[in-house]
Amino acid sequence: MHLYVDCHEHDSVDKIRDLAAQYGIKIVCVCPEQNNPKPWNVAVRGEAGQKRILSYFKNVIDVAVELGVPQILVTSGWAYLAKDAWARSVAMLRSVCDYADTRGIRVALEALQPSESVLVNTAQDVARILEAVDRPNLKACIDFGAMEVAGDTIVHTHFVDVGGGTTHLAWGDGERDMRADLEALMRHGYTGYVSAETCDGRYYQDPSKATTQVIEMYRRVT
Repeated sequence: MHLYVDCHEHDSVDKIRDLAAQYGIKIVCVCPEQNNPKPWNVAVRGEAGQKRILSYFKNVIDVAVELGVPQILVTSGWAYLAKDAWARSVAMLRSVCDYADTRGIRVALEALQPSESVLVNTAQDVARILEAVDRPNLKACIDFGAMEVAGDTIVHTHFVDVGGGTTHLAWGDGERDMRADLEALMRHGYTGYVSAETCDGRYYQDPSKATTQVIEMYRRVT
């Protein structure tokens, strides 16, 4: 969130690359700002807005390439009327995926909660939009929070705890059985990454504490 990107330009990635090397951090995904109330809406209406959105995601993809990151994260975008917005979302995702393919980048699509978007909320919605976009480099990312709200059981995976109506908690701050989630991932042969998306407001002043808590909980059960 501290790397500025818009439809015209992006900050130099040199500092992030240097910090990652200094602290031994492997960056596995670029997750750009998007959706309501952000201006970067995949399902935006109008030719001018769509041109800006595509330029924005091209810059995001370029950032991923410069950082040596294999994928970016996108959502379906948002609108109040799903019928028209669905077609706009599919068209934009095709364009984003086509550019990403020329740069060797995967595009991971995240389902959202109904309060965030009416377009893609469930595993069935994800399968439907993957089929509609029909691009081999478009993959699925199911957020545990959105998954629980939708009542789904598949995972792939923003590894967050959930409780009290909040879906971006550090492991141990919610009520979800995260150990069972890990066991399910391993049982089904999942060998990818799990992202601790601890972006609730309670962590803003000391985000490293939440990260450390997740790591300690993970090491305790693996």
